Amino acid sequence: MESMTIIINDPPYGTERAWNALRLALVSVSVAVKSKVNIFLLGDAVCAAKRGQDTPVGYYNLEKMLCDLIKAGATVRACGTCLKARALGEEDLIEDVGVGTMMELAKWVKESRAVLSF
Repeated sequence: MESMTIIINDPPYGTERAWNALRLALVSVSVAVKSKVNIFLLGDAVCAAKRGQDTPVGYYNLEKMLCDLIKAGATVRACGTCLKARALGEEDLIEDVGVGTMMELAKWVKESRAVLSF
């Protein structure tokens, strides 16, 4: 199965880049496309994996989108250095989102058919 890596740098809310990246990821893991999807959260994007988000009714919720992606088979990592800079730890993250490293991201980039950065 071909794989793609999506790198997200933008904060979860305030712009639509993270939302659009996750929309693309959801389509990519769908039955119609069947790609293996890796998502790496860098900088303020690590906050997208924060457990317990409470968005207004009718507004997209990136925690829910990430949970749906993980259930569909995507692998999600949040940069450990970026988490530490924001006083976040693994216990603050959605279940099954791991703390990632640059080495892991470098391997994903090397192995992926496509690498997209948002």
